[in-house]
Amino acid sequence: MEIDTPIPLVHRTQIPHTSATILCCNCGAEIDGTTSAGALCNDCVKVTVDISEGIQREATIHTCRDCERWLQPPHQWITAAPESRELLALCLRKLRALSKVRIIDASFIWTEPHSKRIKVKITLQQEAFEGTILQQTFEVEYIVASQQCPDCAKSFTANTWRAVVQVRQKVPHKRTFLYLEQLILKHSAHKDTINIKETKDGLDFFYSQRNHAEKFVDFLTSVAPVRTKKSQELISMDIHTSTKSYKFTFSVELVPICKDDLVCLPIKLAKQAGNIAPLTLCYRVGTSINLLDPNTLQTSDISTPIYWRSPFNGLADVRELVEFVVMDIEPTGVQKGRFFLAEATVARASDLGNNENTYFTRTHLGGVLNPGDSVMGYHLTGTNFNNPQFEALEESNAHSSTIPDVILVKKHYERKKKKSRNWRLKRMNKDEGEMLPRKQDQTRMDEDYEQFLRDVEEDEELRSTMALYKAQQMKKDKDRMEGVETASAAETEETEGDDVPKINMEELLDEFEGLDVDDDQ
Repeated sequence: MEIDTPIPLVHRTQIPHTSATILCCNCGAEIDGTTSAGALCNDCVKVTVDISEGIQREATIHTCRDCERWLQPPHQWITAAPESRELLALCLRKLRALSKVRIIDASFIWTEPHSKRIKVKITLQQEAFEGTILQQTFEVEYIVASQQCPDCAKSFTANTWRAVVQVRQKVPHKRTFLYLEQLILKHSAHKDTINIKETKDGLDFFYSQRNHAEKFVDFLTSVAPVRTKKSQELISMDIHTSTKSYKFTFSVELVPICKDDLVCLPIKLAKQAGNIAPLTLCYRVGTSINLLDPNTLQTSDISTPIYWRSPFNGLADVRELVEFVVMDIEPTGVQKGRFFLAEATVARASDLGNNENTYFTRTHLGGVLNPGDSVMGYHLTGTNFNNPQFEALEESNAHSSTIPDVILVKKHYERKKKKSRNWRLKRMNKDEGEMLPRKQDQTRMDEDYEQFLRDVEEDEELRSTMALYKAQQMKKDKDRMEGVETASAAETEETEGDDVPKINMEELLDEFEGLDVDDDQ
């Protein structure tokens, strides 16, 4: 009988025992019994425990097709771009019981844009048992449903506005409103309007909220000399809750003085404004009225409060300009900014060949005029003005002898009647009202717009405050004939004079798609 070799026994004290080992109740794997709650191993905990229980895998979010905003319950509409942080936050708020767990990561999963589905990948972390932290990733699918927001519903319904801003200017032309329109477009000050209606002397801007109208009035005050008035009309009232509904009207009146207007100041105001000569030219209208004395190049600013304290009208506007021809000009050497003082001898263009009448005057255009050039100016000799300030100037002993025969305003350039430009401006969508303009009114509006475009070409300072875009036709030609030198749109027809102002391509902006404005040139 064979006897096994005895195995030496090891003392118990030599085996290290740091923890109790038990078997997993699910798969039988050895686990640490002191730290494993529920008698489950890590793999079984991942399989059997769901920390995302109670969080739905599908949800519905609403968007407005017209303004592309998203509904944030209960009734707030927010703007969010596709796959943006704002939209992701909105999606996470739609999930219930998500506040009970810790979100580690959340990201979008690409879906077809027309599928009306948004998928979000979410990573959660939570303590499953005592001392056991579990991390889990799952996907949530959102159904995009269409719902019209209240603002868009009001815009498609008549008489639903809450506030209107009535902008008015009592002048016979629209050049100031054309410039104001470009400022509004550049700063996107019209984005909250629900409708823009064109009236006889100005524009009406309709808003669904009162604060939007007040914001627009503040913008107009910051860019132009205006006077504002506010009124309100009671629409309805609930006698049980004392809740009242009002419609607000803001009246904004622009000063009736425009660029290149001839202005005759009251003598008292002229002394207060730096003792400037009463007969001046308006060379800029910003937040104040900037005046220039062409005889001395002295400038003065009339602030908005001072003007409305004692308002006055312009003596003559650009419709009364007369074309003159420079016979001789001699600079005096005096310069102030972009103005150069010179003494010029001019004759009316209509008098050439009929008589030899010439006029001597001093002008601020010494830097751009040469003998033989055409220049636009006001002919004061033999002209009757129905203006109390000018009558007081003629009766004044100190100033009656200083009234010149001619006041030159700007250089005149020969242009083609129909000129195609290599640049263009944006126009706002305006409602013309129930009646379309008459043919003569439309012709006058086209002439005002053409004159405004010429002012933009000639005045670099005016051009710097606006956004000019490349002509669409020029862009198409460039895309079609890439690498081939092409003529600009302004040079495709007969060549104009070399001194005609042109706008460089570096000053133009590229065309943007999706702007809610009309294209006009």
